[in-house]
Amino acid sequence: MDLSRIFLKNACPTSIGGQAIMEGIMMRGPEKTAVAVRLADGSIHMKTQPTPKASKWGKIPIIRGVVNFVGSMVQGTKVLMYSADVLEENYPEEYEKDKFDIWIEEKLGKEKAWKFLMIISVLIAIVAAVAIFMLLPTVAVGWLSKLTDSIILLNLAEGALRMIIFVAYIMLISKMNDIKTVFQYHGAEHKTIHCFENNQELTPENAQKFYTLHPRCGTSFLMFVMVIAVLTHALMGWPNVWLRIISRVLVLPLIAGLSYELLKWAGSLRAKPDRVFVTHGEDKVTEIFAEKLWDEFRYPAMAPFSGTVFDLKENEFIEKTVGIPIQKETTANAGTLRTRSSGNAVFDRLVAAGHRHYKKQRRC
Repeated sequence: MDLSRIFLKNACPTSIGGQAIMEGIMMRGPEKTAVAVRLADGSIHMKTQPTPKASKWGKIPIIRGVVNFVGSMVQGTKVLMYSADVLEENYPEEYEKDKFDIWIEEKLGKEKAWKFLMIISVLIAIVAAVAIFMLLPTVAVGWLSKLTDSIILLNLAEGALRMIIFVAYIMLISKMNDIKTVFQYHGAEHKTIHCFENNQELTPENAQKFYTLHPRCGTSFLMFVMVIAVLTHALMGWPNVWLRIISRVLVLPLIAGLSYELLKWAGSLRAKPDRVFVTHGEDKVTEIFAEKLWDEFRYPAMAPFSGTVFDLKENEFIEKTVGIPIQKETTANAGTLRTRSSGNAVFDRLVAAGHRHYKKQRRC
């Protein structure tokens, strides 16, 4: 795995995310959410809607991880079911409703039945995930307590088994043709976000240049959950199986919150810039700020004067200029400009720039 292709040097991280759906993807930005579903005739069904605003709880560190996780589950399930509805409407002969769906619609009506099925789907997904990836490993590893009483070893074994189950699950479902297609759309989503965050035009040709992995991927979130779970569970000892099950469930929101913060941090990682130019403000202030950038962050920063020319490709100066002292009072004659003292630093800096420009023009 080439990490340099995941944590791209010149990328500008954003909050844009998405997910794969049935025969398409959903892209979610701060303001709008777009859904694209590919139909059999090659056309693309598009839908755009406002992105739900984050609640006040969704802005508090740790807590926002749980809130956003649940919100993403609900929103993701809605979009997934919407894509299924689009395909069903366009190809009713291929997507027939089963008896249970028909019975629910007859009892609740189409809209209420849709909401009911969505809630049931989210609950089943959460319960199944907790049971398979959190509870099953701790129950299965319980017999090791007869061989060792090391809390660290027991929790490491539980974490290792959890990861093995997760990887095996991903490998098994990837063999299914429908899931394989979903994974392909998932990779396309990551390529698109990489392309956008690198300020390139969103075209298939540009997107193909990028990797299918992205540091803010939901799969990365699950891996963070598993790693942090090992560390958290190790602090809770190794009580009997029932206490372990209860404690694992109760501490899961904290683990999810910590994992979310770690994912945001990983998504914001960028390589250190080769050079920083500070070009706005008074001469002395910009010089002090440039020194600060070097002292605290080791960014090679400088505050060039007007007229300085730097070749970014060759990483070298072509022409350097120096500051010109500002004369508060001058008279108009053949070789000078008339200025006045304003007591305003911005005005004085502009006057100095005018002097430099005037002298350069005189040389020409």
